[in-house]
Amino acid sequence: MADAVRKSLSSGEHLAVQAGTGTGKSLAYLVPAIRHAMARDTTVVISTATIALQRQLVDRDLPRVAKALKKSLGREPTFAILKGRRNYLCLNKLHGDMDDPADEADQLFDAFAISSMGRNVKRIHEWASDTETGDRDELVPGVPDAAWRQVSVTARECLGASRCPSGDDCFAEKARAEAGRADIVVTNHALLAIDAMGEAQVLPEHDVVVVDEAHELVDRVTGAATAELTAGTVSAAARRCGKLVDQDLADGLAESGEGLAAVLEDLAPGRWESLPGPVAGALNAILSAAGGCRQALGANKRSDETDPEGAAARKLALALLDEVSDTVTRLTKTFEESDPAKRYDVVWLGEQGPDGSRYKVLRVAPLSVGGLLRERLFGQRTTVLTSATLALGGSFDALARQWGLPAEQPKEAGDTPPTSTSSDSGHGPVQDPDAPRWSGLDVGSPFAHGRSGILYLAKRLPSPGRDGLAPQTLAEIQELVTAAGGRTLGLFSSTRAAKQATEALRGKLSTPLLCQGDDSTMLLVKRFAEDEETSLFGTLSLWQGVDVPGSSLSLVIIDRIPFPRPDDPLVSARQKATDARGGNGFLSVSATHAALLLAQGAGRLLRATDDRGVVAILDPRIATARYGGFLRASLPPFWETSDPEKVKGALRRLRGA
Repeated sequence: MADAVRKSLSSGEHLAVQAGTGTGKSLAYLVPAIRHAMARDTTVVISTATIALQRQLVDRDLPRVAKALKKSLGREPTFAILKGRRNYLCLNKLHGDMDDPADEADQLFDAFAISSMGRNVKRIHEWASDTETGDRDELVPGVPDAAWRQVSVTARECLGASRCPSGDDCFAEKARAEAGRADIVVTNHALLAIDAMGEAQVLPEHDVVVVDEAHELVDRVTGAATAELTAGTVSAAARRCGKLVDQDLADGLAESGEGLAAVLEDLAPGRWESLPGPVAGALNAILSAAGGCRQALGANKRSDETDPEGAAARKLALALLDEVSDTVTRLTKTFEESDPAKRYDVVWLGEQGPDGSRYKVLRVAPLSVGGLLRERLFGQRTTVLTSATLALGGSFDALARQWGLPAEQPKEAGDTPPTSTSSDSGHGPVQDPDAPRWSGLDVGSPFAHGRSGILYLAKRLPSPGRDGLAPQTLAEIQELVTAAGGRTLGLFSSTRAAKQATEALRGKLSTPLLCQGDDSTMLLVKRFAEDEETSLFGTLSLWQGVDVPGSSLSLVIIDRIPFPRPDDPLVSARQKATDARGGNGFLSVSATHAALLLAQGAGRLLRATDDRGVVAILDPRIATARYGGFLRASLPPFWETSDPEKVKGALRRLRGA
């Protein structure tokens, strides 16, 4: 892998590498990346999906590699971590007592929330005097988003180092300056997307990007490119304008938000093919009112030099006004194209906010991010993508399509890199001379999957339904966990299913059973790892976030194929668009999503070379449906069986029974 990465950086041809757990893939890309950065006097950006991997790179892997390479390179390589501005403490906001009026209003009548907010903000103030980085992730235990918003700003809200009273001590600016001097900069997929989408440069100049956890890239970029609009956001913008503009203007903006709330209240959640007339009227009213407030704020800008506190308040107000206006404009422009298949964005109405509260929210997201990635990532920089899970159905092509890359063509010695791409129509290759050049490499795994693991396909069980887990499935789970003597990680497709299984089995099992939600996920995983007989049932975060080598984990149960919800607006829109082009929307979108999660879930079993165990998939469709072969080909090559007695016998032998 290290040699392939070196060749990629030298030739400029993009590279996708599947490297299983335990192969040392971070070292395999760090060494050539560091050599490239120092030889070219440039910066290499490494993007990850999770905080855990960022910390592993910065705290463990990079220091070791830098020390090891110092002698051969002539100096010790430098590295830094860079996050979005919102992740850093804003000293101007901290010392200026610039509380967020939106949060104040939301908690006006909630004494507990106010006292909780006060305690958390006090903790931040105490921490602020000790921290050297201002990085939110270094505040342990953490604080809720509402409290952190009181002491942080977005890029739009920032006054800028030259105008901010605390500019010389700004944590975000210090992090950016350090990143600009570093050979290696570690960041996240969201900031990578923001840098690619934005007109202003966020990351330092770089000619190479290494995307680790690349199976998450499309979802993280989609999330960064998704915008939301709620009546509360409009009201918050009006409150931020407060005394900064004529009261009639602020009241007009507040009333336009109330108008949006009124029209959305009568509409059912779901994807929109057209813009309802009353909503169009409400959006136009918001745009007009926001424009009036913005114009008034601009007229007051002359006093910014003599009134820094007022300048900060105006900047906060303008930031939210711009956010509201940009989202409204994007929503309305989406429907200017009459053909849904030609639209860039998808619009839908939801009824749940990011904090779990119930209210109507308009969302707009890109139908595809492939074009963005192809133009702004692959078109401008050499990119190495790596993960333990990239080859789905035995090929890199499923993810390549989502990334905006052509289908990979087999190469032989002396071949010219391919420039053809398979169309979604399924009618064969279509010549595309401008297609990015790339190659794929599967470096394998240190595990002997066929000897270390069993894949149990429970063909005799009923197919999953809408009424929860069937009695036969619950009975099968009980028998498997009993045979394993606990030691089970249960991966369920929903919180409801995990809780149902826990409630049904806790009184019947002789071994301890934990369920996600009983305590913090981190503590539950710790208890699970420390007690060999304990089992842990949970949902999505456990599918990818659990690393428990050894005898505490010998059985992974997956209750059903993790297809996305069929009524998910973005999924349904992407499937429909693929079908309209003559492709197979279900296979390209839903089955690919399920294959990724299945591979990640099955990957929880073997975490060390001497691990042994069973992955039990209790959804018979993986063995009987036409798409089952694609899903099975995405899993590690375990020994397969549909015989429950062989599986239970193997589990009993593993625990020495």
